[in-house]
Amino acid sequence: MARLLAIDYGTKRTGIAVTDELQIIASGLTTVDTKEVFDFLKDYTSKEDVELFIVGEPKQMNNEVSGSETSILKFLKKLEAIFPEIPIKRVDERFTSKMAFQTMIDSGLKKKQRRNKALIDEISATIILQSYLYNTP
Repeated sequence: MARLLAIDYGTKRTGIAVTDELQIIASGLTTVDTKEVFDFLKDYTSKEDVELFIVGEPKQMNNEVSGSETSILKFLKKLEAIFPEIPIKRVDERFTSKMAFQTMIDSGLKKKQRRNKALIDEISATIILQSYLYNTP
């Protein structure tokens, strides 16, 4: 089996998480500067077999699309063009940043470490991936 790769896209930073080859465990991989995300993905997919991209879908409380969706749609269009053989699924990412921050608190990270926005993005990508794994039959 191939890995699943989750993306928490942001205009500055993009969090990346992956599964193991058996698609059982979701783990944070890294956070990359968004300007470098396609180079990172090209390099990663040249070394690892990726079956599916899972990209967070930001929604508001009333279920309407968030304002950041415009930039994500541009990202998705380019992602599809560069990796036409890898399908893309979307997952509701509401509350992932808050859940990531709470995860950092629960794991005992110090205040200074919790200010690391890159770590929050990586954990958010992991939560998106876990959500996909738990909600897919």
